[in-house]
Amino acid sequence: MLEKKEIRKIAKARLKDAEVLVASRRYEGAIYLCGYAVELGLKARICKTLKWSGFPSTNNEFKDYRSFKTHNLDVLLHLTGVETKIKGELLAEWSIVAEWDPESRYNPIGNVSQSDAHSMLHSASSLLAKL
Repeated sequence: MLEKKEIRKIAKARLKDAEVLVASRRYEGAIYLCGYAVELGLKARICKTLKWSGFPSTNNEFKDYRSFKTHNLDVLLHLTGVETKIKGELLAEWSIVAEWDPESRYNPIGNVSQSDAHSMLHSASSLLAKL
């Protein structure tokens, strides 16, 4: 079980890693880490909403919670209980982040612009601040 506090700490660390990657013009990696940071932020928010001390992390812990074992940001947002608030206040930011796919780590290098990376970084940061 990943403790809620640790999940938030990892999310913030991945966002800082993304900032370093953007500054180094490593845009694909930055976008991937931004999406991962938001995924973690959503999982921490689910813990808060459900009053869980942590989020399942092993197959055995997920045994009774299969719907929570996902990387789909839309599904995770729905499970947070704050979907209406996020989409109401940060729809533009959510629309950018919601396009993230964990499989993007396999995409060829050179397909992400500096502008896209900055937009993703801004959006991920704004969302994490509200979760």
